[in-house]
Amino acid sequence: MTVIKTTVESCCTCATPLDEVARLNESEKPFPDRSLECCPRVICGRCINGNPRFSSYCPYCQISQDKNNVLPPGLKAPPSYASSVGTSKTFELAPPPYSPNPPDRKSHDVTNEKCAAQDDEPVEDTLHFLNHAHDSINSLSLRYGVPAAALRRANNISSDHLIAGRRTCIIPGQYYKGGVSLSPRPVEGEEEEKRKAKLRRWMVACKVHDYDVALLYLENANYDLQLATDTYFADEEWEKTHPAQARRGKAIKR
Repeated sequence: MTVIKTTVESCCTCATPLDEVARLNESEKPFPDRSLECCPRVICGRCINGNPRFSSYCPYCQISQDKNNVLPPGLKAPPSYASSVGTSKTFELAPPPYSPNPPDRKSHDVTNEKCAAQDDEPVEDTLHFLNHAHDSINSLSLRYGVPAAALRRANNISSDHLIAGRRTCIIPGQYYKGGVSLSPRPVEGEEEEKRKAKLRRWMVACKVHDYDVALLYLENANYDLQLATDTYFADEEWEKTHPAQARRGKAIKR
């Protein structure tokens, strides 16, 4: 027994076999089907009757076989696939040079008229006494006209919240030329605060907890912090190299 396989074509839009396309009545003639010229597909007559555009248009290839077809108003023709090298525009102006910081662009840290240029005369730093209820890196930056990055660098802090552990903040004179602190003065005065700050810094740097020893070294060095620190370490080195004399001197003091 031989089985003959027949291929039934279907409409490419409604997927209905062509021999099963519904008719309006028995006496009506079927609508003519259309075999597409661009691809091996067929559109049934019912789809063409429902959408006359299918009589000249392929919905798969998206091309129209009717050369006299006029596009509706407002609809532009698709671009051609021809090379656009010859139609490319030639720019008369050269592109702008690359610059990480354009000259006309303002920096994030905006400075006012008090900011100093790099080549100005050096001015002594200003000591600001912090009021933690109001002062922050950003508020001090706006108040003194100093970039926030310069404040962090001058005070040796890596994060803004670390300023909460400070009593004072250094305003770099490189940017602030006023020379006058905008903070309320402490009761003991600015000079006393500077003296106590140097005492604390010396005690931390030399790892000495005795206040009298710190006061002795700083007074002998006229409160020069670097000189007082170097003198202390030089004395420590001498005691290591002369242990007998160091013990004798300590015994006399006792």
